[in-house]
Amino acid sequence: MGFFTGKTVIITGAGKSLLKDGRCGSIGYGIAHAFAKEGANLVITGRNVPKMEAAKEELESAYGVKVLCLQADIKAGADNIATAGEVVRKTVETFGGIQVLVNNAQASASGVSLAAHTAENFDLAIYSGLYAAFAYMKACYPYLKESRGSVINFASGAGLFGNAGQCSYAAAKEGIRGLSRVAATEWAPDGINVNVVCPLAWTAQLEKFRDAYPDAYEKNVHVPPMGHFGDAETEIGRVVVQLASPDFKYMSGETLTLEGGLGQRP
Repeated sequence: MGFFTGKTVIITGAGKSLLKDGRCGSIGYGIAHAFAKEGANLVITGRNVPKMEAAKEELESAYGVKVLCLQADIKAGADNIATAGEVVRKTVETFGGIQVLVNNAQASASGVSLAAHTAENFDLAIYSGLYAAFAYMKACYPYLKESRGSVINFASGAGLFGNAGQCSYAAAKEGIRGLSRVAATEWAPDGINVNVVCPLAWTAQLEKFRDAYPDAYEKNVHVPPMGHFGDAETEIGRVVVQLASPDFKYMSGETLTLEGGLGQRP
């Protein structure tokens, strides 16, 4: 029996991704593993159905949990409230309720200067990240209120420190931080805990970037003071599980920055 046996967790952007050494290669997939080890029923969303199906197969086989895969794409020009609402409807229909929402999904045109950014670039980041967090939080609210559940949203050091070439990504992430603080204030009387994690993880995308562009990697990617990047499952996923645990009292509305395993509250 795990801490989340019989409970349901929605994780956006949690398709299967692996590093060369076989470890979890994306934050969403690492979070899914961490919750599955605690017995949670999982709902994973994304755009890539084969990656989600691969995640479902591995998670169910390894941990004996139930995983529901739902294709969902929050984007400009779509009825995004309806998209998130349908995910929530199918989740409740399948599992009966929702205890945890993890807003992890985010797409962006990184490496493009502010002056070169297009409206399409900006929309990509804002809709996939900030608007998606809003839509899922709004749709999940009645069920989180019933369960006195938790929301964990993901922001980034790109917004905290103003990383060059990430204007739309940083804007989306800072918007998520503001949205989360308001939700923490408004939803505290309902017993809903809302927190933000700003991770710096070693991912398959970063690994591919290092291998394809070693000079650019050396110039632009800096190892955290702890000497390593965060592990998607054991350092970031486990922190998310802890934040969502009803037995763990963490001040709602705070931001947790993870840099190579070091937790800081700015």
